Amino acid sequence: MLATIVKTVFGTKNDRELKRIRRVVSAVNARADEIAQLDDAALRAKTAELKAAHAEGKTLDELLPEAFAVCREAATRVMGMRHFDVQLMGGIALHEGRIAEMRTGEGKTLTATLPTYLNALTGSGVHVVTVNDYLAERDANWMRPLYEFLGLSVGVIFSQQPQEQKREAYACDVTYGTNNEFGFDYLRDNMAFRLEDRVQRPLYYAIVDEVDSILIDEARTPLIISGPAADSSELYKQMNVLIPRLKAQTEKDEGHYFIDEKQRQVELTEEGHQLIESLLVENKLLEEGESLYAAHNLTLLHHVHAALKAHALFHKDREYVVQNGQIVIVDEHTGRTMPGRRWSEGIHQAVEAKEGVRIQQENQTLASTTFQNYFRLYEKLAGMTGTADTEAVEFRQIYGMDVVVIPTNRPMVRKDANDLVYLTLQEKFDAIVEAVRDCVERGAPVLVGTATIEASEYLAQRLTQEKIKHQVLNAKQHQREAQIIAQAGRPGTVTIATNMAGRGTDIMLGGNAEEEIKHMDEPSEELAEKIRSEWEENHKKVLEAGGLHIIGTERHESRRIDNQLRGRAGRQGDPGYTRFFLSMEDDLMRIFASDRVRNMMRSLGLKDGEAIEHRWVTRAIENAQRKVEARNFDIRKNLLEYDNVANDQRKVVYSQREQILESEDLASSVESIRRDVVPEVVHSHMPPGSVEDQWDAEGLEKTLYAEYGCDVPIQRWLEEDKGLHIDGITERVIEQLEAQYERKRAEIGPDTLRQIEKHLMLQILDRHWKEHLASMDHLRQGIHLRGYAQKNPKQEYKKEAFELFQTMLNQIQHELIRVVHSFEVRRDDEVERLEAQRREEAREQAEKMNARQEQLAAPSADGAAPAAAPEGGEAPRTVVREGRKIGRNEPCPCGSGKKYKHCHGKLES
Repeated sequence: MLATIVKTVFGTKNDRELKRIRRVVSAVNARADEIAQLDDAALRAKTAELKAAHAEGKTLDELLPEAFAVCREAATRVMGMRHFDVQLMGGIALHEGRIAEMRTGEGKTLTATLPTYLNALTGSGVHVVTVNDYLAERDANWMRPLYEFLGLSVGVIFSQQPQEQKREAYACDVTYGTNNEFGFDYLRDNMAFRLEDRVQRPLYYAIVDEVDSILIDEARTPLIISGPAADSSELYKQMNVLIPRLKAQTEKDEGHYFIDEKQRQVELTEEGHQLIESLLVENKLLEEGESLYAAHNLTLLHHVHAALKAHALFHKDREYVVQNGQIVIVDEHTGRTMPGRRWSEGIHQAVEAKEGVRIQQENQTLASTTFQNYFRLYEKLAGMTGTADTEAVEFRQIYGMDVVVIPTNRPMVRKDANDLVYLTLQEKFDAIVEAVRDCVERGAPVLVGTATIEASEYLAQRLTQEKIKHQVLNAKQHQREAQIIAQAGRPGTVTIATNMAGRGTDIMLGGNAEEEIKHMDEPSEELAEKIRSEWEENHKKVLEAGGLHIIGTERHESRRIDNQLRGRAGRQGDPGYTRFFLSMEDDLMRIFASDRVRNMMRSLGLKDGEAIEHRWVTRAIENAQRKVEARNFDIRKNLLEYDNVANDQRKVVYSQREQILESEDLASSVESIRRDVVPEVVHSHMPPGSVEDQWDAEGLEKTLYAEYGCDVPIQRWLEEDKGLHIDGITERVIEQLEAQYERKRAEIGPDTLRQIEKHLMLQILDRHWKEHLASMDHLRQGIHLRGYAQKNPKQEYKKEAFELFQTMLNQIQHELIRVVHSFEVRRDDEVERLEAQRREEAREQAEKMNARQEQLAAPSADGAAPAAAPEGGEAPRTVVREGRKIGRNEPCPCGSGKKYKHCHGKLES
């Protein structure tokens, strides 16, 4: 009651927003006469003036009235279209990072030019996001004359576009493209080995068309770039033949490798190094005189280590069993087999080669993200749609974006009739066919919306039997589809469509004369006039028949989708009529309408073919839809929390990757990581708090020599200095490694070392990140089972994902220091060979790479088994740029509570 009184006195929140926005519109209109008096050259020059004003410190908000007035005047002159005041209102809402709900036919494409022009003045680039390639190209070409008149460049991105063209498109002031392509380019950029291979600039401002479709309906579809893991089956088999020729170290024999069972490590001795290199040369896997530790042989070294571990540390019927031609891991704690799990770092494949079973080539996830997580990276995000108000709460809670409902330019006169509910599907479709026939006979165009392709095919079959001419939209033929919709407003035309979201073309009453003229085989002014004259007659006829008639064959789970269908009628003050035909056998009615409702319908004495039509029935159905929407929202929100974990990790890895690419010198980073790694290596042989008798000085010496190529006389130090403690030993080891590093720098030159380090860092980081993605997939697939153990699956997932990430980070650090200290350069062209290897790897990856959207099953909030549910993004927060650099003393975004420099910032210098 109180809420109603407040609303009556003060208006709704939307009313108050519109009142504020109208004041800004008045400021734009106040500049109209002044701008209209400028000639074309002076109008064009306004862009440079506005850019200069912004550079001198004026904000975009201060420049808005003049910029909008300039853009509107330019559109009037160049396009012959002048922005209405309601379009100015929509443009203001978009500039402020809101969602503008504008009805179909109100000119969203033209509206977007206003904030696009204003924000392009910064020089940072504006992205206009559409749902398909056809609309991106159409809108770009349509608005290009306006932007180019104003001195702005326009580009379009599309799939399979050459990289140079794509880079040029992103360099433009305004870039049109699809949500998929923008997202995939972001992922591909974060797999690049050189800065010049990247195409996107920093993400500044995006306007997303059909924003509800992209940020809500497509929440379930993560963007995944995958490809077959490099097929090294033959190399694993060759290694399997060579490794048995090496002997393990014993008390009597130095051997070729020694096993540290406590640390579960195996390392080659000096003699082992020489033997394996000669065997590799013998088998033409290594060139004569070349070192296994050369930087470009990192992959070969990786295979040697994997095969060595497979033979020395992994034993049949202890660490694994062979079942049905597959290697199945045995859990060391429970003794149970773990089907489907695989060891990382190539060990599983090496064991498969050892046992002679088929070496499995896995389809590996190379990179992935979700639309929510990608679009949150923009400094400012805005959206347009015809139907967002029903999801306003979700947009606000999840994305921090308010919905502003923009009024129509002319009053809406469309009639929305109550639903007709029949008992059976058969009766419903009989009634639909009769309703369509009635429309055709009266000369009214009719659009029939179906929820499924099966329903559209069934209805098309029924209409064919009744000899009613009709057209069915094919969702894959966007260009042909636009032509069908353009002429769907002709008298008596029947069009069946499965989904009306994102069609991008209005249905004009009487048809679209200009579209027909454009597609004439032999253009002539005489024929064009004839077409326009026919359109006048058709337009009049359709108006007399009541405008476009919309027939819905069933209610969708979401009211928003129903509203999208309804919104096709009644554009710009045109008459129109909409009605939904339902049956008690429809999915929504069957699931949410109780037997009592069905019995009540029968008790009303409904005969075959009769329907019930009442306001309370329509309201009851909308309540059922609200329940479904609320349930789906809860599922999406739950998934946001899961995806937030992976997203935080991805941002940390991509940020570190970017720093590596941009860094001129990585020596300080190597030094920082060395200081983290060495204490861990020393403590593994000399645990803190232990007495000297418990120290394994000899084992530490062997490890440092085998892994880092550094001969450190620890036993001699201890004999010479009885008071030497663990910290002192650690500091001396670090000094020895630093001295070795400096000798290497002097030997091969700082420039060469810098390039090799960058290559090694990226290669190691990428390989471990791919393996980590696979581990996260495995964790997510089984986490719901924790619910049966009375544990919270969400908390368990966060905890274990954090542990996995910490482990990955630790492995990267250890491998990086090991490789940086042990690689050898025996040829002058080492850097060129590394570059050639990188180019070849990039080419092979690009050929095999598969960019796709994939539906994922996700765990439910209560830990129940995975259900096909929407894939989400991040937890609620305001829409601000999240890609900023994290301060080293700030809390780490992963939630550990540690400072960033002591957690996921360890790879930074």
